[in-house]
Amino acid sequence: MSALERLAAALEPLGELRRAEPLARHTTFGIGGPADLFLTVRSGEALGRALTAAADADVPVFILGSGSNILVADAGIRGLVIDNRARAEQLDGLTARIESGASFAAFARRMCRRGLDGLAWAVGIPGTLGGAVVYNAGAYGGCLADVLRRVRIQEPSGRAEWVDAADLRLVYRGSRFTRGELRGRAVLECELELFPGDPADLLRRAAAFDEKRLAAQPRGRSAGSTFKNPPEAPAWKLIDAVGMRGMRRGDAAVSDKHANFFVNEGNAAAADVRWLIEEARRRVFERFGIRLETEVEFVGAWT
Repeated sequence: MSALERLAAALEPLGELRRAEPLARHTTFGIGGPADLFLTVRSGEALGRALTAAADADVPVFILGSGSNILVADAGIRGLVIDNRARAEQLDGLTARIESGASFAAFARRMCRRGLDGLAWAVGIPGTLGGAVVYNAGAYGGCLADVLRRVRIQEPSGRAEWVDAADLRLVYRGSRFTRGELRGRAVLECELELFPGDPADLLRRAAAFDEKRLAAQPRGRSAGSTFKNPPEAPAWKLIDAVGMRGMRRGDAAVSDKHANFFVNEGNAAAADVRWLIEEARRRVFERFGIRLETEVEFVGAWT
């Protein structure tokens, strides 16, 4: 029996397990080849046990949240993909503790309704709390680092411990996770410290952010903002200036509405989206000497 099949046997009690699951069904891009093993977990305990089982079997793991902010290769992902739907939530005054598979936007909206301030800016951000920690999600002048107190992280050994937010060294769209310093570790849950607020006022602010986002960002299938904004200028202005607004390759396109959104307008291949991303990076560097950094992560078996 192969290591993958031994792992599959260990995972069966932990959640719904599928083989050769097309990841296009699970990404906001609607793009991505198959995962060797695809496990849906609905508790932090199951998530932790699945991670330990994969480490014991020496099988690589990718944790999928809502499928935003990633471009999965056409060849898919080797090893195990965990669909993290662990969403348990506890509130104690102004302190919220929530598991990493919870929707960030939905959680932020619930906090607004409860009169807890600090996350109104996040009501339209796709992704999970775990992903928000990894990338220090932010918008409209706010970011998760403003309210994050600590995070419970599982080590490759299976041991889990709470880590202070300061120890993650959160920066603009980055952390020790994105810099590769916490490879093999996973966010199980996080604790946030919010502020007292008026529910009606918070919901008004959230609605204003919704309206602003809908006016600026394209509808349809994308992974969100493709590039981080460099200090010199917003990424969309640079991409627009090098003539790439509306450019297509197959069914992949640079949005006409917002040039920092790359969209799937049909049955786009991951390779075509990546070609557009690399072409934008190349043109911007040749013209302006600015190296654009992606917010979108390339995941899976790229050749």
